[in-house]
Amino acid sequence: MAWNEPGGGDKGDKDPWGNRDDQGPPDLDEAFRKFQSSLAGMFGGGKAGSGGGSGPSASFNWSVFGLLAVALAIIWGVMGVYQLDQQERGVVLRFGELQDEVIMPGLHWNPPIIDQVLIENTTKVRDIRIDSEMLTEDENIVKVVNMTVQYVISDIKLYMLEVRNPGVSLIQATESALRHEVGSAVMNEVLTEGRAQLGAQVKVRIQDYMNRYGTGILVTQVNIDETAPPDAVRAAFDDVIKAKEDEVRFRNEADAYANQIIPEARGEAQRMLEEAAGYKARVVSEASGEASRFNQLYTEYKLAPEVTRERLYIDTLESVMSNSTKVMIDVEGGNNLLYLPLDKLMENRSGNDDRASNYSPNGSAVTDRTDANRRSVSRRDRN
Repeated sequence: MAWNEPGGGDKGDKDPWGNRDDQGPPDLDEAFRKFQSSLAGMFGGGKAGSGGGSGPSASFNWSVFGLLAVALAIIWGVMGVYQLDQQERGVVLRFGELQDEVIMPGLHWNPPIIDQVLIENTTKVRDIRIDSEMLTEDENIVKVVNMTVQYVISDIKLYMLEVRNPGVSLIQATESALRHEVGSAVMNEVLTEGRAQLGAQVKVRIQDYMNRYGTGILVTQVNIDETAPPDAVRAAFDDVIKAKEDEVRFRNEADAYANQIIPEARGEAQRMLEEAAGYKARVVSEASGEASRFNQLYTEYKLAPEVTRERLYIDTLESVMSNSTKVMIDVEGGNNLLYLPLDKLMENRSGNDDRASNYSPNGSAVTDRTDANRRSVSRRDRN
């Protein structure tokens, strides 16, 4: 039954706020005093009861301390849980002493306060940049501008514990290696085509220094973006570089011209060789044909010498007269010369042949008369 219900007996005995005489609001000051007294009893600040500290108050105090101890143990255990990403590695220091095992990626636990875990990203590519001036072997000053050294962590133990500041050590080693290599080269090599080789040599020397120092750093790349002469002679040096670039350009143009002309010359030579071979084959074939024709003609000549001789004479005259347009004939017993305009005669002959073909049903008679005239002229010329 509630303390304020009718018939509930003495309300003053059941009122938790101590209001015994009326039904008004509870007294907050009295409630606060009761709360303070209860806290004092929990932490042993109140008056001990009979029995000198034994009883329910003492057992309650021990329970509170046990709960606090468990809560602190849970918090301590949770603080020791950590996780490493795929790119990270870690080392453990137990009371300041390095443990052999390297912490790999994943979820791990180490007791806080007892162990100290040092975590570092071992796959991230880091870089440093250096600008410096130095002296070459031929006693010239060279400015190295925007030199970049890229590196990664190869050994987490050495990187975290062996050297106090590996980055500073890398910068000092880079300057030392650069001065050593530039001091062993001449100015032209550093400023022109020797720059790539200089970067490779500096990389090897830096890595040697890092291995000797035990920094756990692996140098991956050394890039020398620009090397320049001193400002006082920069204009003259730019002219020298331009002249060398022009030399390279002219050389490339000459090589391109040679690559164009040489194949053409070889093709022309091959064409001339093939033409010579064709001419040789043609001449040999013509000579063989003439020899064969002469042998056949000789065979016919032995069978009919007169006929063959006359036929050869006629063929010779035809071949000679076909290349001549005018013929002068000396007449026996007279002082006059007979003039034969062969070109006109050939034109007239062509006209007669055309007219004969047009008006004569059979042009063989004209052809026969023309052959007869030709034979008579041939006999007269022989006589």
